[in-house]
Amino acid sequence: MQAPSFWNEMVSVKTGETLTEMADNQPVMLVFLRFFGCSFCREAISDVAKRRLFFENKGFRVVFVHMAPDLAIADKFFKKYKLYPVDHISDPEKRFYQLFGLGRGTPQQLFGLMNWIRGFQATVLEGHGAELETPDLGDGFQMPGVFVLHKGETIRSFIHRYAHDRPDYEEICQI
Repeated sequence: MQAPSFWNEMVSVKTGETLTEMADNQPVMLVFLRFFGCSFCREAISDVAKRRLFFENKGFRVVFVHMAPDLAIADKFFKKYKLYPVDHISDPEKRFYQLFGLGRGTPQQLFGLMNWIRGFQATVLEGHGAELETPDLGDGFQMPGVFVLHKGETIRSFIHRYAHDRPDYEEICQI
């Protein structure tokens, strides 16, 4: 199957390969982050970092999409979680987020009681901290998602209903 044309515009900062090229060669777990100041996004980076060898041993390539225009900022967070080098795509205009159906969150999705409870867990108990939203970190109102892509197709997806959702990455990668 032929990949959507915009996949050719999504280029890994690490290798210069397009998403189409990466997904033609092997299954890709594409992880869209909210913003680097978000404790849930840091938690997601940590979760993937802890399971990176599992994914790679299953033949998956991990690719992150973020909104940081300064690639040094992205590298800083990936290094902090020992996930460097890793493929990542910068999308400060949020064009690819929109093309994958990821919109901006509502107040309930972003500020509901469970977000506060899970936020405390991720920020304090798990030590992922948080920073105020700034344009160089991304958009705190953007919703995240995870997609498994291969040979031009989206095989699996997890679109967050709430900012605090914590995907089961291993389950998502069961193909």
